[in-house]
Amino acid sequence: MEFTAQQIAALIDGKIEGNPSEKVNTLAKIEEAKPGSLTFLANPKYSSWLPITRASVVIISDGITYQANTSTLIRVKDAREAFTKLLETYQKLQFSKSGIEDGAKISKTAKIGKESYIGSYAYIGDNVIIGNNVKIFPTVYVGDNSRIGDDCIIYSGVKIYQESIIGNSCTIHSGVVIGGDGFGFVPNTENNYRKMPQVGNVIIENNVEIGSNCTIDRATMGSTILRRGVKLDNLIQIGHNVEIGENTVIVSQTGIAGSTKIGRDCMIGGQVGIIGHLKIGDRVKIAAQSGISNNLKDDEVVQGSPAFSHFNYKKSYIRFKTLPELYKKIEELESKIAAVTVNKKYQ
Repeated sequence: MEFTAQQIAALIDGKIEGNPSEKVNTLAKIEEAKPGSLTFLANPKYSSWLPITRASVVIISDGITYQANTSTLIRVKDAREAFTKLLETYQKLQFSKSGIEDGAKISKTAKIGKESYIGSYAYIGDNVIIGNNVKIFPTVYVGDNSRIGDDCIIYSGVKIYQESIIGNSCTIHSGVVIGGDGFGFVPNTENNYRKMPQVGNVIIENNVEIGSNCTIDRATMGSTILRRGVKLDNLIQIGHNVEIGENTVIVSQTGIAGSTKIGRDCMIGGQVGIIGHLKIGDRVKIAAQSGISNNLKDDEVVQGSPAFSHFNYKKSYIRFKTLPELYKKIEELESKIAAVTVNKKYQ
């Protein structure tokens, strides 16, 4: 696809400095751009690239000055925000498919909305309801009685078990499993474990994005819930009956055990482990590789395993790094004290 600087400026409400007919057909970083590419400059730190970039068109923030330039510029209030808007438009153009491809298996009782796309070898079960403008790519499985709202993108290889509910404008990346059984086993008198049936479901509200290879377990009873605006990185495990509050973000390789409730607007770093049946308050921040074994109140910032106050952790870590030197000093002091004690004994 090819666009002129004039067309791009109209889309992002920008002011052109240069040739309005300059054409671009690809996107690139400013340092890697070639003729025919579009890039952006939002940080004055990188303005030294402007005279030497080979990009045909550069979106640039107001206030950034330059001495020389050969590219056509489009000035906007915030170049990063404008470029993001362009990327969103570009992505929509990429995903303009609609209709049902050969090989898709769709139950006669399923309902598919307008302008939706079902790829080859996707399976849509009984009584499934799929909204308008949904993109379901090849080899996706959607179990019986599940619902998917409008404007969702479900990438290849996603498995959505029965009874799952997904809201509007959600993006689910490849390898995600939604609604697999929770880890529920009961020890018995024969010294082994009996599986407890998991008869609940998973509810994912609007504007949620789930990264590749995440697993979200169905509830034992009731629902595992991801509230509106939740964002999950890749490789995250969400246990049964967990609830994650609105606009909480969680980074890769985090595991959350069953029945823990996490508040809204939280930020959880990578490789965090959270045990079951806890209550995490709103706006909590948990540093990477922390282990959470107690409830956390609103606005707490914690780090470590087991985790405690981030501020105290930093102070403790300074001491921890110098432990060998401190130990050596203690040994020296003990030797001096012992020598003084011996001398006094024989005086």
